[in-house]
Amino acid sequence: MMSKANRLAAAVLAGETPSLDDALYILGARGAELSYLLAGAHLIRQQSFGDRVELCSIINAKSGRCPENCTFCAQSAHHKTSAPVYPLKSKAEILEGARRAEAEGSHCYGIVTSGTRLRPGEELNQVLEAIREIRANTAIEPSASLGILDPEIAGALAEAGCVTYHHNLETARSFFPSICTTHDYEQDVETVRIAKQAGMKVCCGGIFGLGESLEQRAELAFTIRELQVDSVPLNFLNPVAGTPLEGKRDLAPLDCLRIIALFRYLLPSTRISVCGGREPNLRDFQSWMFMAGASGTMVGNYLTTSGRDRDADLQMFRDAEVEIDGCC
Repeated sequence: MMSKANRLAAAVLAGETPSLDDALYILGARGAELSYLLAGAHLIRQQSFGDRVELCSIINAKSGRCPENCTFCAQSAHHKTSAPVYPLKSKAEILEGARRAEAEGSHCYGIVTSGTRLRPGEELNQVLEAIREIRANTAIEPSASLGILDPEIAGALAEAGCVTYHHNLETARSFFPSICTTHDYEQDVETVRIAKQAGMKVCCGGIFGLGESLEQRAELAFTIRELQVDSVPLNFLNPVAGTPLEGKRDLAPLDCLRIIALFRYLLPSTRISVCGGREPNLRDFQSWMFMAGASGTMVGNYLTTSGRDRDADLQMFRDAEVEIDGCC
């Protein structure tokens, strides 16, 4: 049992890719077997990142009234939630958020807008100008999450200085119709490809605890590996009242650690950041995310929920003996 875990870590460090059977072995590990797998994931992370971790922050720049019907999303117009609804924030507000994120130690700052996409026009122009201002007036790396892309908008973002485009696949292709029916999975995959072709880095991950099977968790991980993205944000469902997934809590803390470890074994040198839902799902095991293979985390508030107190996070980094560095 333990020797298999040791062999798997050694194989990854030697350049081998885990199989689907290996992935399911990681996701099903228990007890001492899991401890050995986490130690292997920790070792794999240290080979690429040492003991340094990367922080990122976001701004919910436009909130609510999204026409997509994603079952987990508080901002969907199909659900009745208490999530805030407001138009695109001003350039000054977005720039102030970037300055604050930089001062708090983040090196990556995501401008996130609700909706299927931003089309050419006033809103897109305002985001492009905000990105230019961030590049000119701060050292932080601007990121954008504006929904589905076409080559024209991707090119405009890259030209303005957007370093990273963020677009999650959310879940496995086989499970996606149970989560969203208002657009096709391939549109999300194509957005990742378009962003890469425009010369931007791509941040692409998903959200777990939606009701997907272990096989579907592995399916998503292999899909993201095939896309060769630059960073992977891992989110864990924090169910919102008024959504179809209200009250759904399928994940235990060790489930989250298994998922993090799976992505580290499959993506040994890729940035992996733990983002939304870490507080209610990892609970007392939050600091273990680094031992499970994560190389970063999101700090500050999320889209519609509050993040953890910054001082508590800083203490966690010290307790876990990691140092803040880099961009997610």
